[in-house]
Amino acid sequence: MLQTLIDVILPVFLVIGSGYAATRAGYLSFANIDGIMKFTQGFAIPCLLFSAIANLDLQTSFDPRLLVSYYTGSAICFGLGILGARVLFKRDWEDSVAIGFCGLFSNSVLLGLPITERAYGPDSLVGNFAIIAMHSAFCYALGITTMEAVRNRGKSGRSLLLAVFKGMFSNTLVLGIMLGFLFNLNDWTLPGAIDDALSLIIAAALPGALFALGGVLVQYRPEGDLRAIAMVCVIALLIHPAITWSLGKTLSLPDDLFRSGVLTAAMAPGFNAYIFANTYGRARRVAASSVLIATGVSILTVWGWLTVLG
Repeated sequence: MLQTLIDVILPVFLVIGSGYAATRAGYLSFANIDGIMKFTQGFAIPCLLFSAIANLDLQTSFDPRLLVSYYTGSAICFGLGILGARVLFKRDWEDSVAIGFCGLFSNSVLLGLPITERAYGPDSLVGNFAIIAMHSAFCYALGITTMEAVRNRGKSGRSLLLAVFKGMFSNTLVLGIMLGFLFNLNDWTLPGAIDDALSLIIAAALPGALFALGGVLVQYRPEGDLRAIAMVCVIALLIHPAITWSLGKTLSLPDDLFRSGVLTAAMAPGFNAYIFANTYGRARRVAASSVLIATGVSILTVWGWLTVLG
């Protein structure tokens, strides 16, 4: 089982390491990395989310018990991250929200899908896809609303609502998700040539984002933030799956959905944790390092969860 995890996670590290090495050696400048980041964050990943939602079977196994188990854990971990950053490490509210988002957004696609499939087979992914269908929408809605609330504290309720609305609808990731749901619910399809072009863009989304993350890590080293990063790792890798486990057992969640929920909750913070921090320019070093370090530590923690799940 450990070898399986290494086979899944090692390629991710190699892509991140390539970006780090190329930037560290001076082959790519920080401006180059910023350009790749803007392409993936603002265009390629929204295209990926649009395509995934547009083609997802929304009628398959949307068990409310699974969604309650998983997303209650997500929301609690978001709150724990904010409070921990604010109370323990004296970060300002904006930084605290960005750090809390690292505990909210699990790597449900890049790690959650392949690990679940390798552990339990391709027929076990129904629960994963049910979580993924609303993952970005839920996390970004909660994260953006909270960030805009703390940024606009003291202003009128109308100003806050306008700020949240602007933050939501100026975020290309959220727009991609909403457009995907629009196409899905109306059973619309893209012309063949456009769909083929979209597939080419999507193919570059995750590798480009991971490569850019490696370059970003050259700029944001974890010195001085190691305790905050350790807190994120504990919240994401241990507390979130523990909450999902407890709720899943309490709600008598079927075994296949239970395994999908716990394993998805046990994944390291997703790359979108850094995208969120980078969008607001807050706690970027903590977010970038948490994604990398938690992904490495998850080789052992996910192995432990798989052993417990049986």
